[in-house]
Amino acid sequence: MRNSIKGLSLVLSLVLSSCTAKEKPIVKEEYKEPVKTKMKEGMEVATFAGGCFWCTEAIFLEIKGVEKVVSGYIGGTTKNPTYTEICTGTTGHAEAIQITFDPNEVAYEDLLEVFFGTHDPTTLNRQGADVGTQYRSEIFYYSEDQKNKAENYIQLLEKEKLYDKKIVTKVSSATVFYEAEKYHQNYYNDNSSQGYCQMVIAPKLEKLRKYYRTKLK
Repeated sequence: MRNSIKGLSLVLSLVLSSCTAKEKPIVKEEYKEPVKTKMKEGMEVATFAGGCFWCTEAIFLEIKGVEKVVSGYIGGTTKNPTYTEICTGTTGHAEAIQITFDPNEVAYEDLLEVFFGTHDPTTLNRQGADVGTQYRSEIFYYSEDQKNKAENYIQLLEKEKLYDKKIVTKVSSATVFYEAEKYHQNYYNDNSSQGYCQMVIAPKLEKLRKYYRTKLK
């Protein structure tokens, strides 16, 4: 575990490439049913909120053992929220990703390591230039085991004093997860030449590939 923490420190510079104003296309918002995850036997789900879900989705799609990543909204009170509503910061939802993974190929702790290494867990309701509760740092657990592992990992990071500031990442029981609009899904792979992708997401992926080689597909 100590080696993992040392590895994590090498990628803290990823945090500096924070999300800026996003070039969102204007599309008609459609009614969405909440995601009902269908999994193969032996698969598990993890849900993380760590700022712009374009970035987090692109990162976790590269991780070995991850079968699927869905961008969406979780942790709020509004039913069937749209992206436009999320952007107001009034629905209570966070931009998040729901990860389906094979625990025989990638441990939940490994996902936590990547999660903390690729965003700033010390900024409250903010990632870089993106400000608002929808950009908060939060882990949504589906079992007591996930809860304990997340809380223990945060305690370890604080004990190692890896950050100058206190970690503000919340650990909460998972609520209804709503899949984001279609144009948000697989965004980087479908729009890699777009300015935001080139300036913000691509550098993060380069560093991910450099420092987490053994965890990649």
